[in-house]
Amino acid sequence: MKEIKVKVIRSKRRTVGLEINDQGRLIVRAPYHLETSTIDDILRNHQQWIKKKLEEAERRQQLFQPKKFISGEKFLFLGKEYPLLIVNRIRPALRFDGVCFELSSAFRQPGRQVFERWYRKQALIYLSQKTSEIARKTGFSFKKLRISSARTRWGSCSAKGTISLSWRLIMAPPEIIDYVIIHELAHTIEKNHSRAFWNLVAHYIPDYKEKRCWLRANGFLFNL
Repeated sequence: MKEIKVKVIRSKRRTVGLEINDQGRLIVRAPYHLETSTIDDILRNHQQWIKKKLEEAERRQQLFQPKKFISGEKFLFLGKEYPLLIVNRIRPALRFDGVCFELSSAFRQPGRQVFERWYRKQALIYLSQKTSEIARKTGFSFKKLRISSARTRWGSCSAKGTISLSWRLIMAPPEIIDYVIIHELAHTIEKNHSRAFWNLVAHYIPDYKEKRCWLRANGFLFNL
């Protein structure tokens, strides 16, 4: 099997989780007490799965094209693509009117940073409102919401009830965002990915498996 970079993250979890991120790195999530030799055995037993996921990550890297910030390029917002126009004005650096994005020609070079700031602002507003709304409707409770910079881990829930959501989620369709929020809110009740956890998620998102697969297949697009 092709040699890949491995990162082991230990926590209070009871089981071992494997994932390969879009950079082709293997992430191993393991309990604190699990011996390294046991992790090595698990990796050997999952060589075919790892190889398959590595190939998928390589295909995603080939499909993804970094933005050039030129007129006509498409940018995602809440699951829809909108064209970019380069305009000859100074301020604002970036404007969105619901039809297209307008980027000042003076800010083309730092375009990635300009877009990220805009996405982060929108994510803070939308995800905060949506998380509070869903929590209110479902009866879940959480301590606070944090906007993260994670590239592939779309959300997380701390032991103290702090929910973290990646700002990149603002590029996803609303129904996918709802699934991620429900997923993390469910962790305030069920800490692990047990059968009870997935049953809880399924109660609110009956087709969560389809949404989970969609996010795994398309999440690489939520980058600049």
